[in-house]
Amino acid sequence: MHYTTGSTRAGTRLAALASVFLITIAPVNVNAETVKTVNGIPIDSSMLDFYLESRTQRPAVQVTAEERASLLDELVDIYLLSSGEAANEVANDPKIQAQLELQRRGVIAQVLASKFLESVETSEEEILAAYDAQAAIAPPLQFKARHILLESQGEAIAVIGELDIGGKFEDLAKERSTGPSGPTGGDLGWFSPSQMVKPFSDAVEALEDGKYTTSPIQTEFGWHVILREASRKAEAPTLDSVREIIVQNIQQDKFRQYLESLRTNMTE
Repeated sequence: MHYTTGSTRAGTRLAALASVFLITIAPVNVNAETVKTVNGIPIDSSMLDFYLESRTQRPAVQVTAEERASLLDELVDIYLLSSGEAANEVANDPKIQAQLELQRRGVIAQVLASKFLESVETSEEEILAAYDAQAAIAPPLQFKARHILLESQGEAIAVIGELDIGGKFEDLAKERSTGPSGPTGGDLGWFSPSQMVKPFSDAVEALEDGKYTTSPIQTEFGWHVILREASRKAEAPTLDSVREIIVQNIQQDKFRQYLESLRTNMTE
């Protein structure tokens, strides 16, 4: 069984949201004090603390005095550049206004998406059902294989010819393979078909144990000669070992359904 995090569509939606999160919501603190004034615009302590945490990825209380002074200078520069006549001209540009609006909505969407995912509850029944569904479609076998990766079909055909007259696969892999497994004789260890690109896994599945491909196999990486050394029944991971991934998948699937419901009820 091979698990990935999130459904394809939910992952795409989340990635699309994440792509517009170029700004972050600054906290509002009614007790904040002004730490600097730039062209009549106050920078309060909550804004500075937020900037410190954003830049250092640490709580503001852990930022050193030297870092605080340096980052305050950065924040002053931001305020200087974003105020004045030149800044007003830029801010009135329709493209900039569109970008700022998109960023604002992206941040709001991010917060709401996070709140939704945090609120989603998953039952044990849902987790077990997802686990069983994945088990039902999991490939029944795992394979142990070696391969020789070559740049051209002609080179691959030549290697197959050497194997046909008794050449040792491991030695030829060390001598000829351009892949990272070449120095170890092309050893790929044990893997499930889903871990390899489809032309490669299809070729491995079609072989018998101890047999190599009699025709070169082309993938995006080049031309392969493949030896299937052994096969075994695939062992499913324990539920506990994949529980977290299953929960994330369920949460993201519910998020996808939530987005679909919003689209259904959308007005124009």
